[in-house]
Amino acid sequence: MTSAAPAGPPSPRSRRVSQRIGAIAESATLKVDAKAKALKAEGRPVIGFGAGEPDFPTPGYIVEAAVEACRDPRNHRYTPAGGLPELKQAIVDKTRRDSGLEITASQVLVTNGGKQAIYAAFAAMLDAGDEVIVPAPYWTTYPEAIRLAGGVPVEVLADETQDYKVTIEQLDAAVTERTKVLLFVSPSNPTGAVYTADEIRAIGAWVEERGLWVLTDEIYEHLVYDLPDGQRCETGSLPVLCPETADNTVVVNGVAKTYAMTGWRVGWMIGPPDLVKAATNLQSHATSNVANVSQRAAIAALTGDLAAVAEMKQAFDRRRRTIVSMLNEIDGVVCPMPGGAFYAYPSVKGLLGKEYGGRVISTSADLAEYILDQAEVAVVPGEAFGSPGYLRLSYALGDDDLAEGITRLQKLFG
Repeated sequence: MTSAAPAGPPSPRSRRVSQRIGAIAESATLKVDAKAKALKAEGRPVIGFGAGEPDFPTPGYIVEAAVEACRDPRNHRYTPAGGLPELKQAIVDKTRRDSGLEITASQVLVTNGGKQAIYAAFAAMLDAGDEVIVPAPYWTTYPEAIRLAGGVPVEVLADETQDYKVTIEQLDAAVTERTKVLLFVSPSNPTGAVYTADEIRAIGAWVEERGLWVLTDEIYEHLVYDLPDGQRCETGSLPVLCPETADNTVVVNGVAKTYAMTGWRVGWMIGPPDLVKAATNLQSHATSNVANVSQRAAIAALTGDLAAVAEMKQAFDRRRRTIVSMLNEIDGVVCPMPGGAFYAYPSVKGLLGKEYGGRVISTSADLAEYILDQAEVAVVPGEAFGSPGYLRLSYALGDDDLAEGITRLQKLFG
């Protein structure tokens, strides 16, 4: 009796979803937000700290620009894949105004939100197997975009004892022959950490010495708060503080957070012209141009004054102080004061391994589930950001909801 022939590799036709796409995890923050909204639709009084989305409406002058754009037949047609020339120039001017970085329109690609800019940049920079150093805690999209582009994320964890900021020694330990890019994010999502100007200069010098690329995400550039002692935080844009790195730096930004325009989907990448041209070629096949009405709205945002931005920042700063103070009143929770963005990132390790409601909570993912079930408060567990033992809470929600939500947590664990 003859033995059966060994099974060969599975036929490509047996896979309904490609391995490359099948390996991508759903955005944890959007998943939590969707669940919170679904529960609200069922009539449950859920308070959501999950999504990083300002609760303010888009400023009226921006909306009016979009209304006018809808009536203009020019915006009913295809426009250049890389972005409207007027918007590119507005980005050039805004970048000079806000960060001091001098660029030209040939260095700008307008994208469908910051996420597309991040993916396009990595796709243009990385070949299969190239490594990207990713400081953790990290925003959930970064490692997935790197993998989708064929790269390998190499995580470097910084905890609350170092204000969630990586050191040069940690970066040195992570470098290999395959390292090509450092991801640098300040202010940070999910921690709110802000690197000082001196820390940025040190990292820039290290990058230049190593001959690496940098992708720096500056989406929260306008949301930097005073230090606890009332002093202004001295920080800045990496290619401005470290001009020697400029030819190997990609800056990602957008209108979503600064102008309360998350749903308008306008972001951009800034980089050397050859890299931007390559990313633009990719976009010409992937999406063509960003919606023209959204681009016209973005022009209005970038060329208008920053009064509405300052008003939102003041509210976020007030909420920042409130949420940190209230979280630190919970025994077992340690929440550093974030320096920027609109997130608190408390350590909840002191709550783990204990029994609540007849069940032992052993992980921050379990804790987030328990909080949603028992307190009807939606938070995102640290597992989503590469650092179990923490929770991320966005304080970009109304003052009353914020106070009510954290009060529920205080009662739950009191």
